[in-house]
Amino acid sequence: MKLDIGCGANKLPDCYGIDRYALPGVNLVSDLDTEIPFPDNSIDFIAVSRMLPYVSDLNFALREIYRVSVHKTVVCLLCPYAHNFRHSSNPFLKHRFDEHTPRYMTASFKQPPGSPICPPLSPYSYVTPPPYDFRLLRMELFYQAPYLTDLYEPDELEVLKELQANVVDEILYYYVVAKAPITDEEWLAMCNEVHPEPHAVTMLRSIAP
Repeated sequence: MKLDIGCGANKLPDCYGIDRYALPGVNLVSDLDTEIPFPDNSIDFIAVSRMLPYVSDLNFALREIYRVSVHKTVVCLLCPYAHNFRHSSNPFLKHRFDEHTPRYMTASFKQPPGSPICPPLSPYSYVTPPPYDFRLLRMELFYQAPYLTDLYEPDELEVLKELQANVVDEILYYYVVAKAPITDEEWLAMCNEVHPEPHAVTMLRSIAP
């Protein structure tokens, strides 16, 4: 069973669609402020598009995603990027997401090959580790229109986003749910796999040069 949460009118094939609005193809009108109506360990892929920043209780929403997932479920999250004035001034966004967010979604953070994250540090010297374990597979940044040109090399964009706001528009994460040990070999293999992406991501790619 697969879930496309925040699917809009363009639900992924073979997915059960959840959205706040009763659009064509939506199977359930709901959000992540309530329980996901599926049993424990029943879902093997979950896409969540632009919904997590709006939930009232982020830990509750992540616990629900973790609860319904089987071991090694792939979870795809598309979120507004924290360091963008358009998003930071939105009073309805309750949670912020950037390159460092994955540290706080697992007690066993590892950096995927090619990740722009700086060397891993434990964030749990002052808070309790979470009751879920999402291991980062990869992430991708989607840039603002002025930076969608061939004028900038990837390393230049990396420096720019560290020095100023409004460079990045949205961020995409792929995680794997860990409910049992995952070997380094398994994790690395999943980092290199191609996983489904929601329609919103396909649309973002369509405006890239």
